Amino acid sequence: MDLTVPTIFDGHNDVLSRLAGGGRAAAANTFRSGAGHINLERSHLGGFGGGFFAVWIPSSGGGTVDFDAMTKPRYSVPLPPPVAQPEALEAAMRQVSILMALEEADELKICRTAGEIEATLGTERLAAIFHIEGAEAIDRDLAVLDVLHAAGLRSLGPVWSRPNRFGHGVPFRFPSSPDTGPGLTEDGLRLVDRCLELGIMVDVSHLNEAGFWDVAKRTTKPIVATHSNAHAITPTARNLTDRQLAAVAETGGVVGINFASAFLREDGRMEGDVPLATVLKHIDHLIAILGESGLALGSDYDGALVPHALDGVERLPNLRHAMREHGYGEALIARICHGNWVDVLRRTWGA
Repeated sequence: MDLTVPTIFDGHNDVLSRLAGGGRAAAANTFRSGAGHINLERSHLGGFGGGFFAVWIPSSGGGTVDFDAMTKPRYSVPLPPPVAQPEALEAAMRQVSILMALEEADELKICRTAGEIEATLGTERLAAIFHIEGAEAIDRDLAVLDVLHAAGLRSLGPVWSRPNRFGHGVPFRFPSSPDTGPGLTEDGLRLVDRCLELGIMVDVSHLNEAGFWDVAKRTTKPIVATHSNAHAITPTARNLTDRQLAAVAETGGVVGINFASAFLREDGRMEGDVPLATVLKHIDHLIAILGESGLALGSDYDGALVPHALDGVERLPNLRHAMREHGYGEALIARICHGNWVDVLRRTWGA
């Protein structure tokens, strides 16, 4: 059996921030065959058809998260300070420019409708959604949001983990509830409203629990978490509680399962020796609450330490095989691999 079928469309990757250091001119060549979890050659080998390409803003002055601390039995990792809007905008434009360069080189297509995703899957190009993870680049008047939407932005997470003018994210903390502080600010509520007007999907991954409920009360669209897991299995602040998952299900929303080891392992440690049985445990739990139409993939490739068996898109056939061996039928596997993303985006975008 050909394990590269069905094609995978994925809820989150950080390719653009990885390529940003090399600049626009080198991006296409690096993306074609360079290092990292995703490149074009290995995507074809693994049946990876595309996904959400995130614009993520690095912390000021090279500040980073102490991921080594996440190998301990308990941790609460300090977050870098907020990034000023002018600095964030410059970093965002660098990454958006790279996304456009990859489209110009015919490596991918920036998709603005579900129909464009379907038409691109299975071709030589990857289907890409222009996504923002953390809205630091957007000004208080939301003028930048309108410009980015015109450039193809169709998905946005108001925060990464550090706070910004729009709201508060969850820290890297284990064990912990996602109820870690205040949610969206007044500016954040206006941002969500404008996204709804423009047809930009609002992503609740990285929002703390208060922010999640702020979006849930505000939105008229399906609630979507592009890359989150089950808190009932791995009680880290980054995962969704059963109550949150039930709210997603009530709206016909979707959760993309995150491959990040720290959000999969029951001990919360960021270590790569994670059996695929652990991934399947999360999948089973999520399907039990969300239903078969509510689960997709949200790898966090190029942004996280992932299980050895999934360490790169060429290894995605391992997950398809594990799902078949676990007893999932072909129709369900196809939904998880790409169908549920296409469906929820069509219902969110209206096209």
